[in-house]
Amino acid sequence: MKKVMSVGLVAALATSILIPFKTPLVSAEETLDAKSIVSEMTLEEKVGQMLMPDFRNWKKQGDKMAVGFTEMNDEVGSIIKKYHIGGVILFAENVVDTEQTVRLVNGLQSASEDIPLLVTIDQEGGIVTRLQSGTNLPGNMALGATRRERNAYKTGEIIGKELSSLGINVNFSPTIDVNNNPGNPVIGVRSFSSDPKLVAKLGVQTIKGLQKQNIATAAKHFPGHGDTAVDSHYGLPVVSHDKKRLDEVELYPFKQAMDAGVDMIMTAHLQFPALDDTTYTSKKDGQQITVPATLSRGIITDLLRKELGYNGIVVTDALNMKAISDNFGQEEAVIMAINAGVDIALMPAQVNSIEMEKNLEDVYSGVINAVHSGEIPMAEINDSAERIIDLKIKRGIYEATDQNVDKKVKNALRVVGNKEHVKAEEKMAEEAVTLLKNEKRTLPFKPKKHEKVLVVAPFKDQTDAMARTIQELIDKKRIKSVDVERLEFENKTFTEETKEKINEADYVITGSYIVKNDPAVNDGVIDDTIQDSSKWATAFPRAVMNYSQSQSKKFVLISVRNPYDIANFEEANAVLAVYGFKGYTNGRYRQPNIPAGVKTIFGASDPKGKLPVAIPSVTNKGETLYPFGLGLNIKNNKPLK
Repeated sequence: MKKVMSVGLVAALATSILIPFKTPLVSAEETLDAKSIVSEMTLEEKVGQMLMPDFRNWKKQGDKMAVGFTEMNDEVGSIIKKYHIGGVILFAENVVDTEQTVRLVNGLQSASEDIPLLVTIDQEGGIVTRLQSGTNLPGNMALGATRRERNAYKTGEIIGKELSSLGINVNFSPTIDVNNNPGNPVIGVRSFSSDPKLVAKLGVQTIKGLQKQNIATAAKHFPGHGDTAVDSHYGLPVVSHDKKRLDEVELYPFKQAMDAGVDMIMTAHLQFPALDDTTYTSKKDGQQITVPATLSRGIITDLLRKELGYNGIVVTDALNMKAISDNFGQEEAVIMAINAGVDIALMPAQVNSIEMEKNLEDVYSGVINAVHSGEIPMAEINDSAERIIDLKIKRGIYEATDQNVDKKVKNALRVVGNKEHVKAEEKMAEEAVTLLKNEKRTLPFKPKKHEKVLVVAPFKDQTDAMARTIQELIDKKRIKSVDVERLEFENKTFTEETKEKINEADYVITGSYIVKNDPAVNDGVIDDTIQDSSKWATAFPRAVMNYSQSQSKKFVLISVRNPYDIANFEEANAVLAVYGFKGYTNGRYRQPNIPAGVKTIFGASDPKGKLPVAIPSVTNKGETLYPFGLGLNIKNNKPLK
C-alpha cells in the first residue's frame, strides 16, 4: 500500500512531536473515499482492520509477570504493524492517569503506519468506567430515575469531551438493554430502565452527546441482554421470547438508536432460538447448543442488516468471554462471526507478551486462509473494511493534526475530571435519589450536636463515602457536629459486638449491595434465624435493620446497587435507592451516588427520582412491592408528580 505524506508530517513523526494521525492513501487534493482506499489495500491489511485486541497487561521479555500496559513499547508496536491492526481496546489497567493516557494513545497511534487506529474503551458512566482520573457519573439507571433527557445528553457530552481530549475515539456505550429481569447479574443498573421507550429516549440522547464530541458510539448488547439470569462472561444465556415480544421490547431501543445514527452495534453472546435456532456442538461438553447472536448469520445479517436495515459497523462483545471461549474454538469463533456479518472481532485472542503473539497470528492466518479457501467470501471482508474506513473518515480519525503532544496533555489535564464535570455529576446523582418509604417521619435525620451516627455497608470504600459526606455536611454547617462510627460487613455474621455498636448509636444508615436476591424465605417470611455466611449480603443488613428498629433507633436502608434488593427490607421504616455502589478510594469519590443519598438522608437535598423499574416482592411471588414510577416527596410522604 502506498501512502502520501507531507515532509512536515514525516519530520514530526520522526521526532515523535506530533499526534500521528497519518495522511490517508490519497493526495491532499482528493476527497477521502472508503471504497477507493480499500481498493488499494491487500487482503492482509483488510483482515487486520477487522481485529481489535487488548493489551490490558503486558509482560516484557525478561520480566517475570505481566503488569498493566501503561507505556508504549516496541513489542506492542511490532504487533500492531505486523498484523495491520485496525483498533485496540483500553481497560482501567491502561488508563491510570490523564497524562499517561494521552502519551499511551499517542504511542499506539504512532505504531499504525498507514491507517489510524480505532482506540476504544468502555466508559459507560456509573459502575462501568475505565478512566481512573475521569468523571464517573451516576450511571444509566440513575439517569432513568431522573427521567430527564438533558441528563443523558450531558452524560454523553462529558464523557465525550474527556475521551476526545485523551485521543480515544470510540466509546462502547451506551448500554440500551431493557433490564426487565430482576435477577440479571450483569446488566442491572447499567440499563436505563425496564421500559423500552424510556431506554430508547435516554439512550439516543447519550449517543447524541457523545457524537457531538466526535466520539463514535456503540449501542449494546444486540439483540438485548436485559432479560437474562446468566452472566455471559461465565456462561451462555438463553432468551426464549418469541419474535413479537422481542420486537416490542428488546429490539425497540436498538431500532431507535439506528434511526438516530449510532455508529456501531455491539453483539450479545446470547442464544435467541426464536431468531435463529441453528445448533452447534459445543467444544466444552459435546452438547448441542443454539448458535449465539454474535455468531449467527440469521441474527446479524438477516435481522440486523436486512430486516432492520442497519449498515453501520457491527462489533462483537469480547470473544474471550466464556459464553464463546468455552464453546467455540478461538479461530472458528472469529470465522463464524465474520460469516455472520460482523465487522470487528473484539479481543479475538489473548496477547499479553511477545511469546503469546502466536495466539493472534493463528486467528489472523486462520481468517486469511478461510478467505483463500472460499469459506469466507471476499465480499464480506471488503464490506467490513469499507465500513471501518468510512467510520474513521466520518469521525475525523483519518485527519492529520499538527497538535503537539505536550499541548494535548495540557488540554486533557484541563478537561478530564474537571470541576464543572464533577458539579454536573453531583447534580444528576442528587436528582436520581429515589425515596420509596418514609414511615414514622424517619427522614430527614436531624441529629443534635455530638450524637452518634453508625454507617454500615459491605465495603470500606462505601463506609468511607458515607462518613466523608457527613463530615462535608458538618464542615458546610448543613448539620450539627456528630460522631461517626463505621462498620463493614462483607462475609460477616451478626454478632453481639454489632449489637453494641447499634446500642451506642442514635442513627443507623445501612447500605445494601445485592447483585441478585437470595434471601432465605420460609412460608412467605424471610427467615432471620439463619446465620449462613454465604447469605451475608441479605442476612447481615436485615439483622442490623431488625435490631436497630427494635431499639427505636432512627434507621434508613440505602440500596446502593440494583434497587430490587429493597424487597429484602420490607419492614424498614425508611428506604431509598441511589443506583451506584462505588465509594471513596484513592482520594476521590468513585461515583456520586452514595454521597447524594447521604445528603438526602440529612435533608441537604430533596429526593426527585422515580423508580425506573418495578420491584417485585420476595415474600409474595408474583406481586409488586414498589411499582414502576414510584418516588416519594420527603416533606409530605406523597408520590412525586
